[in-house]
Amino acid sequence: MTDGLTDHYRSPADLPENLPLFPLRGAILLPRAALTLNVFERRYLELVDYALRNDRVIGIVQPDPQTGDAESPEGKQYPLRGTGCAGRLTAFTELEDERMLITLTGIARFGVDEVSSDFAFRMCRPDFAAYTHDFTPGYGEEEVDRPELISTLRHYLEVNQLHADWDRINGASTERLVNTLSILSPYGAEEKQALLEARDLKARAEALVALAEIELAMGDDDSGTSLQ
Repeated sequence: MTDGLTDHYRSPADLPENLPLFPLRGAILLPRAALTLNVFERRYLELVDYALRNDRVIGIVQPDPQTGDAESPEGKQYPLRGTGCAGRLTAFTELEDERMLITLTGIARFGVDEVSSDFAFRMCRPDFAAYTHDFTPGYGEEEVDRPELISTLRHYLEVNQLHADWDRINGASTERLVNTLSILSPYGAEEKQALLEARDLKARAEALVALAEIELAMGDDDSGTSLQ
């Protein structure tokens, strides 16, 4: 459960001036939803240590498309996407092989304004100006067509012979449902970034439905094409 874990972040003033960045292709974070990461590279183990010693806040951002297909390219000079999301490190487990399993709970999206640093990882000065409504839990929920989203999800799962915990789904807030589905969705980096940058919860839910319907239609055509 992520309820209440980030409630004390009520405005940009409650967040650090600079954030450590974890660039990861195909991964997004959204307000009050959780993202679990397996951390094994030395630079990102150092990032986690930094977060634990400071504000426990990390920025998740995707590498720019022109950097190629690498999940997290080497170095600190390659371009990044212009929008990421800040998350609080709400759980971590140290594993025997020097890996860490961490969980981030989303706080708010931000514009990326990178700053130089001597750390092995990258840093930025987050600009939350365009995303201040992210600090309001449940903002825009009433505009989401939840029955349509649930219906599309049920159809998608049935066609792909997947199972879900429907008690948990039905009990989740609309915001948490939309944002969690966006994080867990099986789409590529471009689709994930579009979900991240959706102007509001309604637009994100509509994008999820549209992506699922496109994939279902492709399956019906037996074309072998997938958005994954």
